[in-house]
Amino acid sequence: MKVVCPRETLLSAVQLVGAAVAARELKPILRNVKMVAGGVGLTLMATDLELGVRHELRSPRVEEDGAAILPTQKITQILREATDEELTIEADESRVLVSGAVSEWEMPGENPDEFPDIPVQLDENVNEAPAGVVAKMIRRTIFAAAKESAKFAMNGILWEIDDKSLRLVATDSKRLALAISPPLTRVSAPDKAASHLMPTKAMQLLERHLSNLPEDAPLTFTLRPNDALFRTETTTLYTRLVDGRYPPYREIFPKKSNAKIQLGVGPFLTAVRQSAIMTDDESRRLALHFTKGQLTLQAQGPSTGRAKVPMPLEYDGPTIEIHFDPTYLIEMLRTLEVDAPLTLELVDGMKPALFKSGSDYSYLVMPLA
Repeated sequence: MKVVCPRETLLSAVQLVGAAVAARELKPILRNVKMVAGGVGLTLMATDLELGVRHELRSPRVEEDGAAILPTQKITQILREATDEELTIEADESRVLVSGAVSEWEMPGENPDEFPDIPVQLDENVNEAPAGVVAKMIRRTIFAAAKESAKFAMNGILWEIDDKSLRLVATDSKRLALAISPPLTRVSAPDKAASHLMPTKAMQLLERHLSNLPEDAPLTFTLRPNDALFRTETTTLYTRLVDGRYPPYREIFPKKSNAKIQLGVGPFLTAVRQSAIMTDDESRRLALHFTKGQLTLQAQGPSTGRAKVPMPLEYDGPTIEIHFDPTYLIEMLRTLEVDAPLTLELVDGMKPALFKSGSDYSYLVMPLA
């Protein structure tokens, strides 16, 4: 194999697929990236057997078809530190040679045939949505996913096709984020009994890739009982699903509210961050006190001091005080545009609070007792 590659382009590609490299020791070869040169370009791939990525590059110049195994850490360091605009990569059964105009790096070769295949075939149940829409939906939900599973499987993002729209849901039992897409560009017949819980790692990688594409670039995807496949023009991402039962999230949304309060995302985020300065690890508690025409945010830590931040509101409802972990508010608010509409629906100070931004985003958060 022999190929000439733009260094920066190849570095970005290696960093993208490298996110799927096995973090723990499964097979030694899985700590590497496989490179295949042929036809009009170059394909890079990596997998940890649960998650797999294939990324195609059209810019390299292929001088000899073939394949090579590249140590992920070493090739990333070479691409970062080299100063050449282009690098040549040559490989045979015994070695991989990376060379620039002056410098060169030689590494032992491995057998590319030992690298496991990554599924790439979409089946007949194909859905399509704009990349920008899906990337925004993932950003608005992924922070609420549980880090570990307990009674229910919650360590990921739930994907559902519902009435030709896509719903993404994430929860850790203390909060829940729900994002709904416009009608999909293309949709297969939804299986309303199916639950597709995508691992957090796969969703982080997918969001990262989609965020670098044009907003209207098509993302096609297939949701299957045990796995899922996502494809853009250059990249295919395969992931196994998280095993286990997802909680019946639709049942926990409040049926009524006693107060609906309009909040500006920008001013509210500023007030929360200002008042959260005086919380500490022992007292992650922020009090929101709603009275006619005003919201007062207060925080106090045993060793840090106290904060009191007033914020004017157009509010004429009952007086309500409710307490939150400020991190749960800040993480949600950072995913919204500063001028986006935001409505807070409250029953009282003890019931879950529901934040809504438009008709396509809801965030339910439990108050502190």
